[in-house]
Amino acid sequence: MKNFSTWILLMFMVMFWVFRVIVALTAQLKMDFGGIEPLNMQMEVILLFVVLLCIVLVVKRKLIGALIYLLAYGMYFGTTVVNGITVMLNGEFDVFDVSTYMNTFIGIIGIALPLAILIDMLVDKGRKANPKDKKTDWFYNNKEYDRKLDERADKNNYRTL
Repeated sequence: MKNFSTWILLMFMVMFWVFRVIVALTAQLKMDFGGIEPLNMQMEVILLFVVLLCIVLVVKRKLIGALIYLLAYGMYFGTTVVNGITVMLNGEFDVFDVSTYMNTFIGIIGIALPLAILIDMLVDKGRKANPKDKKTDWFYNNKEYDRKLDERADKNNYRTL
């Protein structure tokens, strides 16, 4: 988690999760939230807990977290995005209302964000098991320091009785 892009994507991931919590809460309380509705309420609640686990795994830089996140949101938002785009391309705008527009837009964000996180995880070189750390590598990986210690140790001759 050393890159600025990783922090930004993680913040967007958390903000989108909070947004989905608000959408689920307003739908459960039967309030209008600008035409945005959950596609399936039971699946939405399950996804909220799955994404919470994925957030923890992404913070720990585990690739499985990004894969589960992409798979879950891809399956949830995929059909809505495909149906919305086909309706737009076919020109059937009389069937298309504001809630469908908003759900398609949110679905595109819901697929693009996990894809960006997965790409960021795959590109990041610091995600490996033993990344370079500038705070301690000067001591442990410094050959000059080892040689100075060896030369100094050779000059210390103590008398034994």
